[in-house]
Amino acid sequence: MAKVTKEDLVEAIVKATDCTKKCGEIAINTVIAEITKDLKMGKDVVLTGFGSFTVSKRAARMGRNPQTGAAIKIAAKKVPRFKAGKGLKDAVR
Repeated sequence: MAKVTKEDLVEAIVKATDCTKKCGEIAINTVIAEITKDLKMGKDVVLTGFGSFTVSKRAARMGRNPQTGAAIKIAAKKVPRFKAGKGLKDAVR
């Protein structure tokens, strides 16, 4: 299965905008940093037609150590979620 890397996205930005590679790196890094910052602050990030990023709370639960079988407590935590928008869903179909 082929993967698209951050470097591939930078190259796509460079080709589409005719800017330098450094400019493309700054653009993609800025987008990622802003999404991360907003999620940390508890804000949802909605990119109309693409999808939305949210933060969900995962409750504390009991689990098992796979090596020993001993019960362990798994702490509650926040996790990022992504829900694809209609435009992305339609493009992938």
